[in-house]
Amino acid sequence: MKTAILFAGQGSQKPGMGRSFYEAYPEFAAVIDRADELVDFELKTMMFEGSADELSRTEYTQSILAAFAAGVFEILKKKGITPDYAAGLSLGEYSALYAAGVLDLDTLIRTTAFRGAAMAQAGQGLETKMCAILGLTEEDTEEIVERAARESGEPVFISNYNAKGQTVISGLRNAVESAKLLAKDRGARRCMDLKVSSAFHTPFMEPASEALASYFPTVTFGEMKTPVVFNAVGRTKAENETTAGLLVRQVKEPVRMTQTLHFLEQAGVERYIEVGPGKALTGFVKHTVSGAAFTIDEAGDLDSLG
Repeated sequence: MKTAILFAGQGSQKPGMGRSFYEAYPEFAAVIDRADELVDFELKTMMFEGSADELSRTEYTQSILAAFAAGVFEILKKKGITPDYAAGLSLGEYSALYAAGVLDLDTLIRTTAFRGAAMAQAGQGLETKMCAILGLTEEDTEEIVERAARESGEPVFISNYNAKGQTVISGLRNAVESAKLLAKDRGARRCMDLKVSSAFHTPFMEPASEALASYFPTVTFGEMKTPVVFNAVGRTKAENETTAGLLVRQVKEPVRMTQTLHFLEQAGVERYIEVGPGKALTGFVKHTVSGAAFTIDEAGDLDSLG
């Protein structure tokens, strides 16, 4: 049975995340302890004791989630669970690259810390928000975004194609609020504001994209041992594409998770393992493709994998 491991992205963080793994698995604890040494804040304390507001600060969230994902992956690897494919939602793509052998732990933590700081800086001074639109087609949401931008005079974009019936919009606050009203008039089941600090995966992140383009020449990318399905294109890397180039695009272009899941299904994947925290990607799988989906959010969840 082909397996894909999917790594959660920003917005999945929660107070106390990782504590049950840290107490039960030395390999997880080793990852967290090393990550704590690599950043300029108390990562372990923030992970276990930080408030929801603190954990939602982009400059902290990204390396915390990356450390969590790397630690859980080390547990899975020790249990003999290795993926045929890896993918992640936004930030989670970096954890997928760790799982694939492209990034080592130190590089993963340092790079996600850099990315988090660059994205936080790009969003400073902007009244932006992100909102998930549930129950409409991609085409309906695209039309609504175009109309909201036109009528409000402010930019709003599609930032995530997450799953069948779930698309995320991002932009200046007034334009997003206008789009929410239009979506409800169109019959959206729900418009859910997200726990993030800026309009990610939109042109607002161009400064962060440029910063990453300057940073990646200092990064050593290892050989890809497991195929990674990239957000920017919804498939594996083509011969004329580079990992760095796709990551530079990813931060300012829509995340194509729906396309990613369809690609994995067509590649024969029948088992999807989400490395949380949270269960968002498991929900995306269930709404979009066939196959079994499992969530690894707490230590006890590992029992479900047999």
